[in-house]
Amino acid sequence: MISSREQIVPDSEHRGLIARLPQLPRDLAQLARFDRPIGWWLLFWPGAWGVWLAGAGPQWALIGWLLVGAIAMRGAGCVYNDIVDADLDRKVARTAIRPVASGRVSKQIAWGWLLALCLIGLVVLLQLRFEAQLVALASLTLVAAYPFMKRITWWPQAWLGLVFTWGLPVGWVALRLDNWDVLAAAYAGSICWVIGYDTIYALQDREDDALVGIRSSALRMGRKVRSGIGGFYTATVALWALAFWLYRPDWIALLALLPFALHLLWQVATLDPDDPANPLGRFRSNRLAGALMAAACFVVGNA
Repeated sequence: MISSREQIVPDSEHRGLIARLPQLPRDLAQLARFDRPIGWWLLFWPGAWGVWLAGAGPQWALIGWLLVGAIAMRGAGCVYNDIVDADLDRKVARTAIRPVASGRVSKQIAWGWLLALCLIGLVVLLQLRFEAQLVALASLTLVAAYPFMKRITWWPQAWLGLVFTWGLPVGWVALRLDNWDVLAAAYAGSICWVIGYDTIYALQDREDDALVGIRSSALRMGRKVRSGIGGFYTATVALWALAFWLYRPDWIALLALLPFALHLLWQVATLDPDDPANPLGRFRSNRLAGALMAAACFVVGNA
């Protein structure tokens, strides 16, 4: 019998709150990763970037809906991932106690919970203009394929980049239908950001992943993982600088990017791949990185 304390995963940010819930609500909350809000922050920020770079002002109502959508759809994605990955999760120490993998939640209940979260996502979708609805729906194929990427490629983090930054074109198209070169450069830069931070996250599981045959960029980079992450973060900054310059060709736009760039530099400079606690802290710091980029987008788009 697994105790309540052991059911709370090591990187949970709300151990006390989740632990106080009755068994089934606690399991459903963990299944949707409500105890780890970093995930929905990382999904939300690109949407905010697209809205604020579009130059239509704060747009607080739209930002609020995107936040609700990020929480619901990140939860739905995690539930789907756990259903698909249940057999693999049982073989990895960090994921073996997940509700579906451990058997505490049946796949039938998990599918029902997934449907409920998707209905919330549908409500958010209906708040968007038609073009943005089409863009948002186009992500479903990418989301459905993601759990299988770790079985067929060493770079599932790149696929996650496509998925987790899809809010950027959704936020942009919700407000404007031009400057596609700006959007393309910003989207490419955002994908590189995700590859960087999710490689940091994957450092926690390198030994178990290697044993059970799960592929990741952290394993692919091997001992060069720090320089590899640094390379992707450099590409992130370069592509975003290009996006800002295409949108507003002056030095103020590039200066707005500086705090974000310095934060990514700090992550790489202080990353210790061999310290189990260090990568998780650097990964979580991307919540701040997302906020810094959001501020930069607002300055460039609305100043």
